[in-house]
Amino acid sequence: MTDLGTTTHDNVRVTPEALAHLGEGHIAYVKQIRSEDVPGLFPQAPQIAPGLKLFALHSADGTPIMLTDSREAAVANAWSQELQAVSVH
Repeated sequence: MTDLGTTTHDNVRVTPEALAHLGEGHIAYVKQIRSEDVPGLFPQAPQIAPGLKLFALHSADGTPIMLTDSREAAVANAWSQELQAVSVH
């Protein structure tokens, strides 16, 4: 029998401010949204017909970067800005 030892974990508290900066400048996320959600996320965007499936690219802190009609375009934009793109649901 192999003794794997005992693993302990200290409780580490992360402040909301520190959490907001995790991945900053390195990670972006792609999220599928509805066209009805666009005005709240991208107030400068032109009016878009309701019922469309779109994709938003956000920085790690949630700041909207771009809006597109394809996930591939959002990921390509992240790569062009040297950001690692991850998907959220």
